[in-house]
Amino acid sequence: MSIEKYSTYLTTDQLSDRIHYTARTIRNELLDACLIEGTHYIRPFGRRKILFIWEAIESDMLSIAHDSLALAYENQKEITKHG
Repeated sequence: MSIEKYSTYLTTDQLSDRIHYTARTIRNELLDACLIEGTHYIRPFGRRKILFIWEAIESDMLSIAHDSLALAYENQKEITKHG
């Protein structure tokens, strides 16, 4: 687990405001499917409360967006080439 020296920890509601998903969607659908414990969030002192690590989440969102744009560009080149 590699957490930066200075990380921004967010509650579920604060993360919801930043990524525009409801807190319920974050808890029920994204947690452990997209957001991995120890990488994207921690449970301080082994308790139930979850704190999300903003820098890790933002980095992954941006890298996935970049990969999606690159794939779309490559697909468009193939269509143009064969079309």
